[in-house]
Amino acid sequence: MNKKDFYYDLPKELIAQTPAPVRDESRLMVYHRDGASVEHRIFHDIIDYLNPGDALVVNETRVLPARLIGQREDTGGSMEFLLLKRVNYNTWETLVKPGRRAKTGAEFVFGEGKLRATVLSSTPDGGRLVRFHFDGVFEEILDELGQMPLPPYITERLEDKNRYQTVYAREEGSAAAPTAGLHFTPELMDRIREKGVDIVPVLLHVGLGTFRPVKEENIEDHHMHSEYYMVPEDSASRINRARERGGRVVCVGTTSVRTLETVATEDGVVHAGSGWTQIFIMPGYRYKAVDALITNFHLPESTLLMLVSALIGRETALDLYNTAVKERYRFFSFGDAMCIL
Repeated sequence: MNKKDFYYDLPKELIAQTPAPVRDESRLMVYHRDGASVEHRIFHDIIDYLNPGDALVVNETRVLPARLIGQREDTGGSMEFLLLKRVNYNTWETLVKPGRRAKTGAEFVFGEGKLRATVLSSTPDGGRLVRFHFDGVFEEILDELGQMPLPPYITERLEDKNRYQTVYAREEGSAAAPTAGLHFTPELMDRIREKGVDIVPVLLHVGLGTFRPVKEENIEDHHMHSEYYMVPEDSASRINRARERGGRVVCVGTTSVRTLETVATEDGVVHAGSGWTQIFIMPGYRYKAVDALITNFHLPESTLLMLVSALIGRETALDLYNTAVKERYRFFSFGDAMCIL
C-alpha cells in the first residue's frame, strides 16, 4: 500500500491555529460503524456516546516546554533546540536548527547563562546529542526558559501554555501533546465519571516522530520512531474488568491506542508493563484491545491517518475526512474531534 493512498486535499484555512475558546465546545463528528452513519455534534456531547461500565482510556503524559532558543557562545548565532528524549540526568537527544551551526563540541548559552549546552555528537536521524550545564533543577529552568513545541503548521503564538496540555496531564516527558485529550474539561470528566464510566490512565510520552511525514512510497518500508510507555497494574486490571463485564474500551487519542495495542495479547487482554514501542498500525492490522476511538483529524499521508484507516477502512476514513472538509471542521492539533464507535 502506498502513502499516496492516504492523501486528501485540505484547504490551508481549515488548519486550526488556536484552540477553541472553551475546550469542550469544539465540534465533534460521530461515526457509527454499525450502520455507517454520521452525526455532527459539539464535543461535550461525547457523554451521550459513553455507557456505564465503559473504560475511557487517557494518556496522562505532560508536554515539556521543550523548545529552547539559544546563542552560540563564540559567534552569537541563534540556534533552536527541541528536546526529544532524555538519555540521562543532563544529556538529551535533540533536534537543532540550523544544523550547520551545531557541530560536535559547539557550545551554546540560554537565558543569559542560566543554562548552557555542549554538542556531544550527531544522531542517526540528523539530530544532536547535547549535554546541558546548569545549577539547580533542570525542569524548573526549562519551565522558565522553554517554549511549547507547537507543530510547524501552527504559526500563531500560544498565549496560554496550559492550552497545549490536557487537564489530566501528570507525567512530564512529551515533545508534543496527545491532542485528542485537549477537548476535555474537569467538569466534563466529572460528569463522565458520574455516569459510571471508568476513566483509566496510561502513559505514552509522545515524540515528534509521530508527526514526521512518511517518506517511503510503500508504507510498509516506513520505520517508526520509539516512544516510552507505561501501563500500571491497576489500569490494566480496570480495563480488563470493563471488558469482562461487557463494557467497551474507548481510547482518547492514537497514543492511548498504540499503548494498549502494544501490551495486549491476541485475546484482547491488557497486561501491565513499560518500555519502548515502535508499533505501526496500518490497514490490515487487527485491533486486539480497542473498541472505540476519540481522535482529532490528522495530516494527509500520516501514520495517524493510517491508524484510523486500520480501524474503519481506508476508503471510509477518506470519505469522512472529505466530509469534514466540506462541513468546515477545523483540523490537526487545535482542531475539532471525531468519535468512532
